[in-house]
Order: sequence, then C-alpha cells, then structure tokens
Amino acid sequence: MTEQGTETVPTTPVTEATSDKQAQQTLRERGPIPRHVAIIMDGNGRWAREQGRARVTGHREGVESVRDITEAARELGVSYLTLYTFSTENWQRPRKEVNALMRLLVKTTRNELKTLSRNGVRLNALGDLSQLPPDAQKELQFAMDETATNTGMTLNLALSYSGRWEIARAARLLALEVARGAIDEKDLDEDAVSRHLSTSGMPDPDLLIRTGGEFRISNFLLWQLAYTELYFADCYWPEFRREKLYQAIADFQDRDRRFGTVKDDG
Repeated sequence: MTEQGTETVPTTPVTEATSDKQAQQTLRERGPIPRHVAIIMDGNGRWAREQGRARVTGHREGVESVRDITEAARELGVSYLTLYTFSTENWQRPRKEVNALMRLLVKTTRNELKTLSRNGVRLNALGDLSQLPPDAQKELQFAMDETATNTGMTLNLALSYSGRWEIARAARLLALEVARGAIDEKDLDEDAVSRHLSTSGMPDPDLLIRTGGEFRISNFLLWQLAYTELYFADCYWPEFRREKLYQAIADFQDRDRRFGTVKDDG
C-alpha cells in the first residue's frame, strides 16, 4: 500500500508479552541471574482482610502469584525456586483455615501438573510430609513422580517445614550413621550436614525474597541462608507478580557478594 508514492511499512504492536521478554533480556544483560531463589510468601490473610474478604480468598489469590512467579523464574533461567508454602507453625492456625489450605494444595497440584510438565519443571517438596493429610501426600507424590525426569527448573514447595526441624533431622540421621559405623565422627563437617538436608544436591539460595513488609526469616532454610542476599518487599504476596520479581533480581545484581572475604583493590 502506498500513499503519495511512499510505501507504508507495517509495524508490529508492542504487546505485553513483547515488553516482558524485553524486561527479561535487560535483566540478563545487566548482571547474573540468581541460580536459586527462595521466597517467603507472606501476607495472604492481611491482603484478604484489607479487601474485606475471607482469609482463604487471599490464599487463592496467592496461587496466582505462585503461577506467575514460577513461569517468570523459569523463563529467566532460574534453576531452583523454593517457596515457603506451609510451615510447621502454621498447623497452629484455626482448623478451618488449615483444612482449606490443604484442599487448595491438592487442587492446585492437580491443576498445575500438565503445565509443569509442559514447561519442563520438576516438582519437589521439602518438609515433614508425613504430617500432611493422606490425599495431599498422594497428590504431591504423584506430581513429583510425573515430573521427576524434567530437566528444567526445580520448584521446591516447603510444606510442614521448619529450618530447626530440618537441622535436627540431619543431626539424627548423622548420629545413626555414626552409631552403625557408616561414617566416622571426625568426618562430621559442614558438607556432611548439607548432604542430610532436604536440599541435598542443590546450591544454597542466592536470593531470599520476603513479601508482606516483615523483616525476619521465620525459621526458613536456616542452614542454607548463611550467605544469601535478603530482599524484603513492601507488598503482600497476592500483589507480588513478575514485575516485582524483576525488581528484586535487579537489586540482587547490584549487590557486592564477598562471602566473608575482602576483595583486593590493589
């Protein structure tokens, strides 16, 4: 098509997807993408209360954030994403809320399995899973088995989990190995402990994100967070979507990670 002898060149509209890909590429070019990101997903209940809605509504909306953050992390090239989904302390919440959370866990695991498989995501769970209801255990195990051979990002769900429980469990396992002569007492070092944690074989988190405006790690990955960069987002988890993940990673890229050493300036 021409107008006054000048050819009109069709243009491709900048879609939301195009803009997102550009944002991801900008992040890759400006610095390293963290290999392992851990997130404390805080604020579902407070978000719901401020909306004048039931707490379980906040948890349901939080699932949408999980879906978006998982997809964005995978697209960016994050290798491990660990989400603090349900702590051992959460069992003390009202029974009605706990039951609703367990039902939501079963439903979400079932509904997301095809998407996880299609995207090459391996599902894994950390924590004392024996405390979960039988149907939740069954659904999780099925999903983990179905995605076990996926080679893309690993998605860890921390369920009925606490850092102190995990370290105590590692100590018990090591004590049993020493008692039966499988390991010598002098070999009980940091590597031995790490091998007996739920995250055995995984790198420690490079970046921990906590939403909800709180400034604590709440018994999460106590051993693994020794040199992790911490980022506290002043928003509730249902409001934390991929744009805020990009902000957290950009902040991480600007950190000077020395791991206790001093860089030689001369």
